Amino acid sequence: MTDYELPPLPYEYDALEPHISEQVLTWHHDTHHQGYVNGWNSAEETLEANREDGDFSSSAAAIRNVTHNGSGHILHSIFWENMSEDGGGEPAGALAGRIEEDFGSYEAWKGEFEAAASAAGGWALLVYDSHSNQLRNLVVDKHDQGALWGAHPILALDVWEHSYYYDYGPDRGDFIQNFFDVVDWDDVADKYEDVVATFE
Repeated sequence: MTDYELPPLPYEYDALEPHISEQVLTWHHDTHHQGYVNGWNSAEETLEANREDGDFSSSAAAIRNVTHNGSGHILHSIFWENMSEDGGGEPAGALAGRIEEDFGSYEAWKGEFEAAASAAGGWALLVYDSHSNQLRNLVVDKHDQGALWGAHPILALDVWEHSYYYDYGPDRGDFIQNFFDVVDWDDVADKYEDVVATFE
């Protein structure tokens, strides 16, 4: 059985200030993300024990916990990688061209992504849809409600309240706007190129 572990942040806890405070990043990574890792491991242990014992009375709940906590772990890992103290600006190269092709313009993509982030009860995602071979924005509630099968996230924005409330209060809009000042478009482009190499 795989033992999932919390990955370290790719920067210091204060690196994203003033957009995301050291306190929020510490709580978010060390407590919330760690909780999803622990939850995934615990659910896998339950499933393994149930298979050995032949008692599946708690298996359905454990399967749901795999989906919820596993998705939480995966999306948080992408979220941390998508940000940098040297972030900001706009995408370039092949990713910029694909955004223009699939959305009409960077401004149209950004407006749609902001709308997704404003509405989501969990995450706004830019994904590569391997069935349609195109980029899409998704509104995801919790970590797994609203996901699209065959979609591969390349940019993730966590809009759970624990992501911003300490820094911004109820003003999610300011948090969303400031997120773009720390987006590491090089990382997003790398993720895009990896998935395109697999499916196109």
